[in-house]
Amino acid sequence: MRTFRVPPTAMVLGGVVSVQFGGALAAKLIATLGAAGTVSLRLALAVPILLLIARPSLRGRTRRDALAVVAFGIVLGVMNLCFYLSLERLPLGVAVTIEFIGPLGLAAAMSRKRRDLLAVAAAGVGVVLVNGHELEAVNWLGILFAASAGALWACYILLSAETGRRFAQLDGLALAMVISALVTAPAGIITAGTDLFHWRSVLLGLAIALLSSVLPYSLETLALRRMKPAVFGILMSLEPAVGATAGYLILSQRLAPIQLLGMACVVAASITITRTPRTEAPDI
Repeated sequence: MRTFRVPPTAMVLGGVVSVQFGGALAAKLIATLGAAGTVSLRLALAVPILLLIARPSLRGRTRRDALAVVAFGIVLGVMNLCFYLSLERLPLGVAVTIEFIGPLGLAAAMSRKRRDLLAVAAAGVGVVLVNGHELEAVNWLGILFAASAGALWACYILLSAETGRRFAQLDGLALAMVISALVTAPAGIITAGTDLFHWRSVLLGLAIALLSSVLPYSLETLALRRMKPAVFGILMSLEPAVGATAGYLILSQRLAPIQLLGMACVVAASITITRTPRTEAPDI
């Protein structure tokens, strides 16, 4: 009897939709708890769920295994904090488009083809256009946070693949999530205080934890075992479009034509890179 296996591409695309609509809900909670409070609550609520699902074991682990998990957890926590800080200042679709330069640049760097490098340059033009404002009206701090989240996103892709190779199933992700929760908890408690424990915050935080952490990270970790990091980066090309859609449907955020043009430049750059012949890693 043949066992049905979900294709890794379907896992990644499912994670894209989940994380962007989770991001839209997070933007609502940020107005109450702030970026640090929201991300710390989300990660703290995701930890027990993942630990219950994965039930990771620490037996027989090497020092390199531990370093991989700790690095993965730190990057995961700081990446999310930077992204939520950008959501305080930028529309969801704009923040995601800027952040997307990270994985797109990783895909081009691993390709080493001139066409792909030019595509990243075109994506850079798209990032400029997506801000859609006069120069003096641009929120440079929001751009800095989104760009930082993008750089950390590229590191996340590599560390997720490394952790997935060292740990079975979701063990590595669950352990890394504990680290990320510990990293972000102090800032969340200091900035949000007792508002973290209000029942509305907890319910919304639980929904965000499931949509933005448990489901997408689980799908991505499993998918990265069966595909190359460069291919993963390419499949994320839908992130800006899905983020803009979620922002419109949940937050009523409308983007100007010039911003949509900038987003199209980023997506087109990703399509250009996608056309470079690649094959997925074999199933294991």
